[in-house]
Amino acid sequence: MGIETTRADRKGNKESRELPKATDTNSRSKPRKSRRRHKRMSPVQKLFETCKQVFANVGTGIVPSPEDIERLRAVLDGMKPQDVGLKPEMPYFQTQVARRTPPITYLHLYESDKFSMGIWCLPPSGVIPLHNHPGMTVFSKLLFGTMHIKSYDWVVDAPSNTSADVNPSEITAPPVRLAEVKVDSNLTAPCNTSILYPADGGNMHCFTAVTACAVLDVLGPPYSDPDGRHCTYYLEFPFASFSVDGVSVPEEEREDYAWLQEREITPEDLAVVGAKYAGPKIGQE
Repeated sequence: MGIETTRADRKGNKESRELPKATDTNSRSKPRKSRRRHKRMSPVQKLFETCKQVFANVGTGIVPSPEDIERLRAVLDGMKPQDVGLKPEMPYFQTQVARRTPPITYLHLYESDKFSMGIWCLPPSGVIPLHNHPGMTVFSKLLFGTMHIKSYDWVVDAPSNTSADVNPSEITAPPVRLAEVKVDSNLTAPCNTSILYPADGGNMHCFTAVTACAVLDVLGPPYSDPDGRHCTYYLEFPFASFSVDGVSVPEEEREDYAWLQEREITPEDLAVVGAKYAGPKIGQE
């Protein structure tokens, strides 16, 4: 951009073409600060800063305010694979080992006693078995791909039972409990963030990768055995498998319910490999 000239300049007056010293001085004397460009906060840094605020006062069973829930959801809704340095062509998302369920990669971003951030990288047919999130609020953002999600909530005050019309070897203690299906469908990116709560929203869920996919998870508070937030896996049985006094569901609605039984050990077919997060850095000060 040039400095505006007078009419005499445009006609060719040589004297008027000389740049006035006062104008030159004023031009050079502008504060440098006004010409500086402020560095834009990266999306993953914005996510981290928002989580620090939203989960500042949470604990087991304590859910952030509706306003904070929406604020964090909005940040996650805007997240893209490139914001965390991911591409579908990366080795994490390739099926490299011939087995029934391929290994899943977990990228650790951050964890404190208030919240954790991490990414699950699933190749096609990768499965995260049915598990719970005790006393936790969980945000899951599918960054790319198609994933099948099946989730449950416990049916409040429903009795449990250990007798069933199935092989006795499959119904050993602990007893089964009745749960209601909340979600049983495919989710394809781009899509909105999924949220589950300590007692509703599908606190127990299972992820199955239809295609290669990546899920950014935020947990508040995170798993912690000393604080009673232990990750428990479950077996699921059709509603018709058990007969329990006091529990009656119309036949046309039985597909919306299942009996869940706690697994005493981690599923043998679950293979999770940890890998270093290589996306944009997160400043934690």
